[in-house]
Amino acid sequence: MYRVASIGGDGIGPEILVEGRKVLDAAGERFGFDIQWDEYDLGAERYLADGTLLTEDDLKEIGKHKAIYFGSIGDPRVQPGVLEKGILLALRFYFDQYVNLRPIKLLPGVSTPLAGKGPEDIDFVVVRENTEDFYVGLGGRVKGPGISRQELVLARELYNVKFGLDIESDADEIAYQVGVVSKQGSRRVISYAFDMAERRNKKLASVDKANVLSDVYGLWREVFTSVGADHPSVATEFMFVDAVTMWFVKNPEWFDVVVTPNMFGDIITDLGAMIQGGLGLAPGGNINPVGTSMFEPIHGSAPKYKGQNRANPIATIWAGSLLLDHLGEQEAAAAVVSAIATSITDGVVTKDMSGSTGTSGVGDHIAALVRDGNQ
Repeated sequence: MYRVASIGGDGIGPEILVEGRKVLDAAGERFGFDIQWDEYDLGAERYLADGTLLTEDDLKEIGKHKAIYFGSIGDPRVQPGVLEKGILLALRFYFDQYVNLRPIKLLPGVSTPLAGKGPEDIDFVVVRENTEDFYVGLGGRVKGPGISRQELVLARELYNVKFGLDIESDADEIAYQVGVVSKQGSRRVISYAFDMAERRNKKLASVDKANVLSDVYGLWREVFTSVGADHPSVATEFMFVDAVTMWFVKNPEWFDVVVTPNMFGDIITDLGAMIQGGLGLAPGGNINPVGTSMFEPIHGSAPKYKGQNRANPIATIWAGSLLLDHLGEQEAAAAVVSAIATSITDGVVTKDMSGSTGTSGVGDHIAALVRDGNQ
């Protein structure tokens, strides 16, 4: 018996999560385990009702679970960023989910915008550091007479730029954001990536921009090299982020496991989602290997499609496969991905994939394939 926290969230989130749970329950029937779904009402409705985003009691209760299954977040009635930061990012940081795991895999029957590429060419994993870099929230804006000479000195030291500002002018303004990369934070996510490469094809690429941001990403490279010394069987290389975006498009078959700091990972994984067929097919995991991890589709809440039974549940179901793998149910996890692929080749897909099946129909079909072992 596994206890999993279930958070539907906003928009299409609750309905796609229902289909994911349906498939995971079917996997449990076939492979001999049960999941107890503990539901938590977090999202726009609660926030609009009483201003509550996420309480300490919520976090303590959710923390009793090894995994969270998350739908989506965001509502047009709430200012952008409020729900995302107050719930989704708060969960990631509170539970120290320092690995963002994104499989980039093209399934048979899915179209990719890359000419001449097929499923045999697009099958790699991006391991993104999830708690540091420019996302730590250190920064600000100051303007005109409010700019102190100390702040000017700080800005110049941070960016090595001579602004030449007249600090008495109301027109003068500085915005600054501080990126933080620590040795400990880098080591743990890089070690995770090396371990994954050992289990796959023993090939790992590290992404950074050390040729320009040499201090912050120079440390990243030092840690990568140090950890690599403990994994001599893994072939490694350093790549700049701008080059990676080109090679993802030109030669995706070159990649197996990619590890990257937070900001660059945010960018290149969305490119990866497009080459694997689109956001409706892109799952994600926010992982703390020894704590509470969270699994979700990477797309948004699509409020205009709420309640219409037309949202694509595949990314959510695939995220459920990552959840099963995290729980140690590797055979069941593989069966779910295989069933997704079969459903696609069967033509049982939603409108965004040129199909005519509704959200629940896709979930029913994949669940039956998993349950009966027909994938």
